[in-house]
Amino acid sequence: MPLRSSDPARPGGRGPASGAIGEGHAAAHLERRGLRVIARNVRSRGGEIDLIAFDGSTLVFTEVKCARVHPGRPSPVPLARLGAAQRLRLRRLAVRWLSETPARPRARTIRFDAIGVLIDGHGRLLALEHVEGAW
Repeated sequence: MPLRSSDPARPGGRGPASGAIGEGHAAAHLERRGLRVIARNVRSRGGEIDLIAFDGSTLVFTEVKCARVHPGRPSPVPLARLGAAQRLRLRRLAVRWLSETPARPRARTIRFDAIGVLIDGHGRLLALEHVEGAW
């Protein structure tokens, strides 16, 4: 199954899922930092690349973890959910995307970033942690 882009929504038509909201905040963050988001939610049978961005010389494959903060509960740590298997899967997906996407920006280097996003019950951004070169 070839890699393809999509834009997921929460099942049942109740609006965007936390992940989609978090990816939106992460994409806006990357763009504020001068990167151009060139693909979102690139999926295949092997998994999904949340965001692919380019800064003129570096292609950045980004994993986004999002969590909602609930009143009266401890704040979650989104990046704590990023495990070794997921990092390996993203590397494999990146290699596949690079080989299957000839019409892509020419980059001198590639990098794997992780972005953790905390949102409130209305999807508003509370905190964002960006780890460049996370692995």
